[in-house]
Amino acid sequence: MRSGLLLIALLLPVAMLATGATAPDSPAASRAALRDALAESRAAEARSVRLDREAARARSAAERTAVEAAALAARIQQAEAGIAAAEARLSLAMRERAVLRELLGREQQPVVHLTAALQQFSRRPLALSVLRPGSVKDAVYLRAMLDSAVPQVQVRTAGLRARLARSRRLREEALAATEQLRAEQGRLASRRTELAALETRQRLASRAASGTADREAERALALAEEARDLDALIGELDRAGGLRARLAALPGPLLRPARPEDARIAAVSDPAPDPAATNPPAPYLLPVTGRTVLGFGARQGTSESRGLTLAPRPGAQVVSPAAGRVAFAGAYRGYGRIVIIEHRGGWTSLVTGLARSDVEVGEQLVAGAPLGIAAQARPEVTVELRREGEPVNPLRFVG
Repeated sequence: MRSGLLLIALLLPVAMLATGATAPDSPAASRAALRDALAESRAAEARSVRLDREAARARSAAERTAVEAAALAARIQQAEAGIAAAEARLSLAMRERAVLRELLGREQQPVVHLTAALQQFSRRPLALSVLRPGSVKDAVYLRAMLDSAVPQVQVRTAGLRARLARSRRLREEALAATEQLRAEQGRLASRRTELAALETRQRLASRAASGTADREAERALALAEEARDLDALIGELDRAGGLRARLAALPGPLLRPARPEDARIAAVSDPAPDPAATNPPAPYLLPVTGRTVLGFGARQGTSESRGLTLAPRPGAQVVSPAAGRVAFAGAYRGYGRIVIIEHRGGWTSLVTGLARSDVEVGEQLVAGAPLGIAAQARPEVTVELRREGEPVNPLRFVG
């Protein structure tokens, strides 16, 4: 039993160090973390299954590859949530075992003294008891006393025996959680390798069309240099996106009529607005799974937060909150690497705090497509959702 306790005590800090995680502050926090991790794992699994079906129905190879990458990113987030759940289970088991050890240490002392006395009495030879004066009478008296005391000892030590049994079960739960943690870490590494290979194939396939993307990326970088702050950059990108949408809505060129006298000036009218085009992007996802550090509208120095800040696992997978077009991807002063995504109807998503971005300007993304990874040290990822430049609480649309 002591060897099992030592094994678990050694495995817990090693497992936490290997994943860069810290144990929750209290049992209530551990239970909440376990509950959230299980919910996130189920949601990521459901999303990966749905994306797998969409990939099977995709008509073009490019569309299928994009959806497959999103499905792999969902499975990576599922593995990350599984690791968080295993760590929470391990933390709960270790905390309860520590409390039990303290209780057992206090309750076992009288039992240890009684056991030692009984063992000493049992070692006395029966012949020696007969030869000693009065020893036979004492032995008979002691035997009668033990006959009445043993049931009382059993009753009074029932709670102790139950705690010992619970301690053995907790040891088994801790070992199972450790094994699950190792398995989830293996799955996470395997899925990250699959995603890296898929992204490499995707980049090779899209290299032929990189000329236009390079020009757009250069323009986005120029806008970033000119913009005084992030709000100005988003405003410029919104205006550029609106111009592209209006140009795309213009009618195509009219053919020259056979008789010049039949030529007429074409009346240009704005297309009828599509009511669905102004709806918020759906489905809308949080880019990472993690603890909420700063909520929408919370005080942040002298201003209010315009988005939602999450603290994910170190190096966590970051995904696109919704389908859209990458308007900017790269480093921006004071925000680390950021990605700005244009959605239909004038909606824009901003994701900051990435350690690495894996998308390029002009790239069309599906909801849940991999954007990059979070930082390894004290990661914080912020997501902002804007409508025509005005911040909107993203939690209103998260399914």
